[in-house]
Amino acid sequence: MQVLEGIKVLDLTQIYQGPYAAFLLAMAGADVVKIEPQDGERLRRGGGADTPMAFAMLNSNKKSMSLDLKHPDGKALLKSMVEKADILMENFAPGTMDRLGLGYDVLKDINPRLIYASATGYGLSGPDRDQLAMDHTIQAASGVMSVTGERGGPPARAGGTPCDIMGGIHLHAGILQALLGRAQSGKGTLVEIAMMESMYFTLASDLSHLHRTGETPPRRGDKTNTLTTPYGRYECSDGWIAIICVAEQHWERILTVIGRTELIGDPDYGDNERRNAREDEINAMIGHWCQDLTRDEAFRIMRDAKVPVAPIRDIEDVRDDAHMHQRGMLQNMTHPYMGNVVLPSSPIRLSEFETSALRFFPERGVDGAAVLSEWLGLEDSKIATLSANGVI
Repeated sequence: MQVLEGIKVLDLTQIYQGPYAAFLLAMAGADVVKIEPQDGERLRRGGGADTPMAFAMLNSNKKSMSLDLKHPDGKALLKSMVEKADILMENFAPGTMDRLGLGYDVLKDINPRLIYASATGYGLSGPDRDQLAMDHTIQAASGVMSVTGERGGPPARAGGTPCDIMGGIHLHAGILQALLGRAQSGKGTLVEIAMMESMYFTLASDLSHLHRTGETPPRRGDKTNTLTTPYGRYECSDGWIAIICVAEQHWERILTVIGRTELIGDPDYGDNERRNAREDEINAMIGHWCQDLTRDEAFRIMRDAKVPVAPIRDIEDVRDDAHMHQRGMLQNMTHPYMGNVVLPSSPIRLSEFETSALRFFPERGVDGAAVLSEWLGLEDSKIATLSANGVI
């Protein structure tokens, strides 16, 4: 049994944020139908002739149906499907679904149990509601860029797309909360997630610095704005390692490893505040120890001494990570035209419920006829007419 078995989801989302939330639902057993425009979801088209790996990752285990939501018959079909749906998800600009006549106020009258999940950049209300939002611009507006980068350098974007994925995680959590609420009340609800708000908690250490000192946190490419020391990245002969010391025993173990045991118990290094005042000196000591060791040698020595440490790996290293492959989080698969690929499963595991076996993303619209037959009981002749008229 799967925890979301029998839950029907209409996924109108695009790019990263919404599709990730829908992927998590699909991997938990929900019947997720991806509703795409006739030329395909924007991210699907983003690779030109090739399907981008990002699309393949974010849309596994879904069905695909193309639907023209500007056509009266397309609107009617969606409304009919809403009658059967548990969840509808969208991450269009605020007001888009309302202008189509398919907003929450319309759809909740059709199905009062519907969970309507909306993900935007700034939210459905407030003065910034209609401001265009992408991961890059939310990184800027949320404060993430202001604390990312090297000391004395310009603001920098964080790697990856953290705002999109954090937004997707919050959207997924909001949907699950709504399902639990509906189980108790029988009522659906509007779930609203703003990327801007989803990012605020990621800056907890920087906001602590602001509260503690009254000063805007400086950019620190090596660490967050905290007194914790040592805390940084250290160059080895062929790469880098990252170390953080969060307990006194970590400090003593580091000193033992680098051959500076005479500093154990020295009051000048007796706590984080004192060590922070000598941060450059401490970093130089660790850096000197690292410089003649390979990355993997330094990592193993620190790890074996039970110091919080990791090698700084590149993306290829992470994709080939033996640990995640052994756990089944990453899986080697062969796609008919993408060839050999590594796809991620869901990071969420429930001991008493199954997770879906990983299936490739659907081709655009490939499941449309089956979905309309299963969900609405439409006959083949009606489906053929809809297809001929460009509705599906």
